[in-house]
Amino acid sequence: MTRRDKEKTTRSIASSGITFGCALAIVISYVKWHSIAWACIHGLFSWAYVIYFIIKDY
Repeated sequence: MTRRDKEKTTRSIASSGITFGCALAIVISYVKWHSIAWACIHGLFSWAYVIYFIIKDY
């Protein structure tokens, strides 16, 4: 495997994973609401929900 192939593979894996903001939103939502459905919805909003949570509940 050449270096160029390794770089493409690394970029592909990194872009297909969930972001830190998404994971953080899911965890915060589940801890607060104890609902997987709400956690999924808030995960879609990602950083927007994290910022909302900080402003509203902190």
